[in-house]
Amino acid sequence: MARAIGVVPGPLRPADSERRGGWLVVAMLLGLLASLPAMAQRVEGSRPGADGMYSAEVQVNSQAEGERQRGFAQALAQVLGKLSGDSATASAPGVRSELRQAGRYVRDHAYRQDEGRSASGAPTFNTTLVVHFDEDKVDALAAALGLPVWPTPRPKPVLWLAIDDGSGPRLVGVPQADAARPTLDRAKARGYQLGLPGGNAAERALVGAIWRGDSVAVRQASSRYRSPMQLVGKMYRSDGGWKADWTFIDDGEVLSQWSEDGANPRQVLATGADGAADALVARYAKRSVTGEAGEYRVAFTGIDSAEDYLRLAGYLQGLAVVQSIRPLQAGPGQMEYELGLASGLPGFELMIEGDDVLVSEYAPPAREDGLPGEGEPRPASTSGTPRYRLR
Repeated sequence: MARAIGVVPGPLRPADSERRGGWLVVAMLLGLLASLPAMAQRVEGSRPGADGMYSAEVQVNSQAEGERQRGFAQALAQVLGKLSGDSATASAPGVRSELRQAGRYVRDHAYRQDEGRSASGAPTFNTTLVVHFDEDKVDALAAALGLPVWPTPRPKPVLWLAIDDGSGPRLVGVPQADAARPTLDRAKARGYQLGLPGGNAAERALVGAIWRGDSVAVRQASSRYRSPMQLVGKMYRSDGGWKADWTFIDDGEVLSQWSEDGANPRQVLATGADGAADALVARYAKRSVTGEAGEYRVAFTGIDSAEDYLRLAGYLQGLAVVQSIRPLQAGPGQMEYELGLASGLPGFELMIEGDDVLVSEYAPPAREDGLPGEGEPRPASTSGTPRYRLR
């Protein structure tokens, strides 16, 4: 039998042993213990597990085709969110249409069936779809759509969290990891990890500094973990619910401060990881260098029938990078359009690469002496308009 609490995204250092009775009370009050027994029953597919930036796990209702495609879409949204660090990536321009065809980015997948018990003791059975995506294809998609990418390796800030359930504030160290589980799990969903302090006597005494917002003392205590970043939070009872005050520090600089409150302690705790991720993405995420969004005149050749015209139109409409299509003129065997592109012609090139539908028609750049040039090819047509041939 396996316990469902998983592996702590720490410790950063081994912890001193201590009595845990009081923390069990805190964890039960917060409703955060999730140590129900679970046992993996069957895995079908090629590779179980979902570790890494380009993998995700999604609960599905069955192994039917429709459920699998729905799961692929949810998994790709998770991966793009981790890649960018932005939880709203799934609603970015062009992403939604690609989620509908997420299967084209899947490298392999597996099913895992877990048996466990609910809080009432009744048996539960869940089917999890484990998806691994092709890294190159996902990277090309992010570049084509101009999505920001948070580069790796990513930092592992130290989470200094103190909780007061009414009996006084206590530090959450590695031995009390269950109490911080919503924060730790939300950080992983946002594409990074948080580490908990070991929780020795000296660190437990730091709870006073956390409570009064002494970021200097917290930073000094973090030096043993060799992490320049700290997420500092205090959580306490407020107006019948819970409130958390958060501070995120990067190399001694306070990047962000915020407060959240609510009746659900899990949701309140998760806001710490969200706020830290937002601050990190704002500072470190970079958009792929593709092209500028705008309207581009593009010519297509090889259109010899009405069927060719419809096939081209349908293909362009299905490309996430294409935001709008306006026909300009038609000629023998060709059409010219004004395409609204989310990331310019370079993004368009990345999106059509490997589809075996369009072929770029290039000419080598001319040399000053008039001889055939060398180097990177460039789009060419008699009108100077980039030109593509329909296969």
